Amino acid sequence: MLTIAAAGSEGSGDTVITQEKTGLKRGAGSNALRPRFSIMNPALTCTLPPFQTACGAADIMAHVFERYFTNTTEVEITDRLCEAVLCTMVKETPRVIADPNHYQARANIMWAGTVAHTNLVGVGRSQDWNSHNIEHELSGLYDVAHGAGLAVIMPAWMEFVMPHNPMRFAQMAHRVFGCAMNFENPEDTAREGIRCFRRFLKEIGLPINFEELGAKEEDIPLLVDKLGLGEGRTGGFVSLSSEDVAQIYRIAAHASL
Repeated sequence: MLTIAAAGSEGSGDTVITQEKTGLKRGAGSNALRPRFSIMNPALTCTLPPFQTACGAADIMAHVFERYFTNTTEVEITDRLCEAVLCTMVKETPRVIADPNHYQARANIMWAGTVAHTNLVGVGRSQDWNSHNIEHELSGLYDVAHGAGLAVIMPAWMEFVMPHNPMRFAQMAHRVFGCAMNFENPEDTAREGIRCFRRFLKEIGLPINFEELGAKEEDIPLLVDKLGLGEGRTGGFVSLSSEDVAQIYRIAAHASL
């Protein structure tokens, strides 16, 4: 019975476990954990505080972005499905922040959360999940809300990996946030889209840097160590080393509008 639109647990086979003694937070996937049925009543989410509503929205959008930023080509249908969910969140989240009892907006967000994490929008395409893994160390160490951590990490990750495929970020900027497409310099459109995303997160009441989240820049080496990459790399849209992850944390530490 869903009481917050966020993790998509009502339709996914994924779970996250935190070991409180060590502060380690790890995700696990198993279809054995996928619910046989779920009861979804948007009215049950109307009493959520604005901050938790916003955190849920950030998590929903992150679930889509983890699939949207892909190295698989010719996936127009799932691109458009991803963009539909993202556009819905951009439209509806400010409405429920302004009016917590807006049933129709709550219903659209609840449905978006389910669609975002059943993997419908990820069918047939490679996925990333580095932002989630990097954020888990923040919420594991500082016990911050997952969505708030993602609001800090996701745009920082975008800034770092954008040069890998500027046109994919420019496409997101144009289709989701309405940025004018600069075909001669798609990097400009891509950067504007990332700024729009960070501005949106700030406007719905979420932190955008370490200070606002309650994290400490001096803890970056610890956060990287807890991720456990060592000399290895973590795959996805862009393969990241420990130093790459540290740089993403540094971008996140000093982010501004």
